[in-house]
Amino acid sequence: ANQMIQLCLDAGINYFDTADVYSDGESERMLGKALAKERHKNIISTKVGIRSSDHLNDVGFSRNYLKYAVEQSLNRLGTDYIDVLQLHQFDSFTSLHQLMKTLDELVRSGKVRYIGVSNFSGWQLMKAQAIADQYGYEKFVVNQVYYSLIGRDYEWELMPLNDDQQISAVVWSPLGWGRLTGKFDRENPIPCESRLHDTAQFAPPVNEEHLYRVIDVLKAIAEETGYSIPQIALNWLLQRPTVSSVLIGARNEAQLLDNLKAKEIQLSVDQIQRLDQFSEVYPPYPYYPYWNGQFTERFKSLVDSQYI
Repeated sequence: ANQMIQLCLDAGINYFDTADVYSDGESERMLGKALAKERHKNIISTKVGIRSSDHLNDVGFSRNYLKYAVEQSLNRLGTDYIDVLQLHQFDSFTSLHQLMKTLDELVRSGKVRYIGVSNFSGWQLMKAQAIADQYGYEKFVVNQVYYSLIGRDYEWELMPLNDDQQISAVVWSPLGWGRLTGKFDRENPIPCESRLHDTAQFAPPVNEEHLYRVIDVLKAIAEETGYSIPQIALNWLLQRPTVSSVLIGARNEAQLLDNLKAKEIQLSVDQIQRLDQFSEVYPPYPYYPYWNGQFTERFKSLVDSQYI
């Protein structure tokens, strides 16, 4: 882990994402130690809210647990502040007003610099923003979302919300749970023993024909350019409206170095249009263009201006 983090630092990466439940807190401990010497130069993002123990109240965002969880994360990270604190999932048992007030207190205390969410629906995020706006509390500036060439649901509601509220998207699982690594295609389907079958429960289902249609165009562009399939998939995301950062979860140095090159490659307008076309899925009511024409035009203007 130390060697992988050092490779990132050498490449200019300064944003590192973790969570209190990753490896039962060990991820935070290792990351904190690895970045200790250059703490002020790097951004540490961690997440809280998923059940962390068998204790009845060790879950969600009650004032008691949220403040406790932040203290525990600070101790594991070996730091006195968290750059970006993100709520790992929505908690329907805690008042949003209490939640936003507690987050505001954490920011004012200096223990948290910025706040964000992950895996919230549009109404949940917007309701929280409205409460913060009404009472003058700290507002969310980051929305960590699932988004990929085989999972574009983010565009239907959360993208226009982020654009309107000036919230940046940080993308998780940009390669669709490893489906866009280049290892799988029509001739080489996902094997029965692959761990992807175990992790599929954490992602929206992907139609097999749609997956292979996207892989086909990725392979064609890879042959035209010499870029790898993951590089192309990651670069496409980096150019999408509202996206500020893409989280890569490389398992070894070779994958990491290959992924890092994604920010340097250049795709043509035609290649980007083909990726858009073959990965598009018609949205459900009320998000399809007939009803949502206003944002459709706004989205086009954002893409045309290469707004990031």
